[in-house]
Formats: sequence, structure tokens, C-alpha cells
Amino acid sequence: MSEPSEFKTLSERIDVLETRLTFQDETIETLNQTITAQWKQIDALTRQIAALNERVQEAEAQAPAPSNERPPHY
Repeated sequence: MSEPSEFKTLSERIDVLETRLTFQDETIETLNQTITAQWKQIDALTRQIAALNERVQEAEAQAPAPSNERPPHY
């Protein structure tokens, strides 16, 4: 039995939509993986900046106070 042309067109349209949906699903999954990797990297960099900031603050607290003496070359 052959399908009427309307159904064939509808069937083709459904096939095209299914193909597009599959492609979109793959794209969404790829983007999700990319975003997840970026958030992990952002989190690691944020922790690293916090640690460096803490080290700078400790170094500033331990540094001797600046003196008002003239440098020796004067």
C-alpha cells in the first residue's frame, strides 16, 4: 500500500524534526560538559586567588613599618 503524498510529506517533516532534535540534544550535552568544565576551572581559580590574597595580607602584616629616614645615597 502506498502512502498518500500528504502523509509522505508529514513523514518527511517528522524525520527532519527528529534529526534536528537529535542534533540539538547532542549540542546541549556538549555545551553542558563545557560549562561544567569551566565552572570547575573558575572554582579552582577563585580558591587560588583567595589563597594568594591571604598570603599577601600575611606578608603585609609581617612587613616592617616604613621608616621616614632618608635613603643612604643622599
